[in-house]
Amino acid sequence: MNVHAASPAVRKTDPSRIDLLLIAEMVTRGSRVLDIGCGDGGLLRILSDKHDVDGRGIELSQQGVNACVAQGLSVIQGDADRDLIYYPDDAFDFVILSQTIQATRKPKEVLEQLLRIGRHVIVSFPNFGHWRMRTQLLFKGTMPRTSNLPDSWYETPNIHLCSIKDFAALCAELGAKVERAEVLNAYGYRLGFTMPFFAQNLFGEQAVFLLSR
Repeated sequence: MNVHAASPAVRKTDPSRIDLLLIAEMVTRGSRVLDIGCGDGGLLRILSDKHDVDGRGIELSQQGVNACVAQGLSVIQGDADRDLIYYPDDAFDFVILSQTIQATRKPKEVLEQLLRIGRHVIVSFPNFGHWRMRTQLLFKGTMPRTSNLPDSWYETPNIHLCSIKDFAALCAELGAKVERAEVLNAYGYRLGFTMPFFAQNLFGEQAVFLLSR
């Protein structure tokens, strides 16, 4: 995995969503982009303003869709588990799933669809293999709660949490090429490239993968 020191711009972002500017760095200017689970449109706005992309979005909540439309963003209501099958092959240059794959019912099938409809796929997710997670499970015996995963086990939308190692294994199983992978700590710093993979899985709070077929 190639990991580097984060830019100041990344570190100044809300720590819970430090992946957004990093994702924006990975997207080529002028690309066709689909942001799945786009929330209030924060990433689409960054991409539209700074990268001149042809951006589209899918959002499950009506509140999120309304917020996006109010900003002039092209977003429809939809479900990643059901609606991606309706998109043709290679419909977009980049398909983005940020902090959402762990909330899908069938993450493997969702990732397969992403790789089909996008020439490049960007996925970010919280790392359940982080040392804080392990420590809370070991010493408290309860489901962990952190700034990245703040909800109680009975309220969380996250039903398929995984570690960085788990996600890398799924990519290998699907034959996806990892073009770039960034592992970030709680402060937005990318973990050093000399750090072995098991340590990245231990100390990284979240990860961003750039994939292709």
